[in-house]
Amino acid sequence: MADVQWFPGHMKKAERMMQDSLKLVDVVCEVADGRIPRSSRNPDLDAIVAGRRPRLLIFNRADQADPNVTAMWRRYYKENGVAFLECDALSGRGVKELPRALRALRPKPGPMRAMVVGVPNVGKSTFINKVCGRKTAAVSDRPGVTRGKQWIAVDSQLELLDTPGILWPKFDDPTVGERLAYTGAVKDDVLDTADLAAKLLVTLRAAYPKALTERYKIELSPDAQGWELLEACARKRGFLMAGGAVDTERMAAVLLDEFRGGKLGRISLERP
Repeated sequence: MADVQWFPGHMKKAERMMQDSLKLVDVVCEVADGRIPRSSRNPDLDAIVAGRRPRLLIFNRADQADPNVTAMWRRYYKENGVAFLECDALSGRGVKELPRALRALRPKPGPMRAMVVGVPNVGKSTFINKVCGRKTAAVSDRPGVTRGKQWIAVDSQLELLDTPGILWPKFDDPTVGERLAYTGAVKDDVLDTADLAAKLLVTLRAAYPKALTERYKIELSPDAQGWELLEACARKRGFLMAGGAVDTERMAAVLLDEFRGGKLGRISLERP
């Protein structure tokens, strides 16, 4: 992941826009992916927001995360005094609690404005649409759809500022980049998806072996390399090319798509 060039110019522009917009809002809502709540939080936000506005952490995709691990994170945030809202933007579970959570951070009466931030593809726009009860923000399962800021009125008392997803220029820990890539925060076209899928299989074999055996019907040898597991999955799916060669690229695309879509079950890749 260290050699991947993924920090486009629009992200730097979005970072400057976020800094300029802070003076227009009362609260910052940071949306994170509940499956990777540490890796999906941009550390640069601390420098941008810290001390200037209260911040609410929105733990999205909780319905795709391991509930036992989510309970650990819930205790962790509470013990560390982090304002926290657990939700699932697709089903809508928890999103209607947003106004109450924001009022707890800024209790004075009157209309409130909140800026919604987060890394690409954590579900910010889906979350906003669910809060509003209508489609107001562009949604995609690809990162980088939201390019400019957009004000969205929830009701007469709350207005949200949707912002582009931004990453940070350098991953100090390569596993952070890998986890962001697993969930689609980094565009697939700048990655070796077969290598990425092989690493994901090794990760899942260690943490959720049953999810792999049930979904792909493969034997999980503890000594098998990631690419061997990927080939085994491809053979089970019948992904063969002319001459009998295994189509690992196709299997990689399917694996990443099924993981991102929650088809492997409720999985969390990080624990507090």
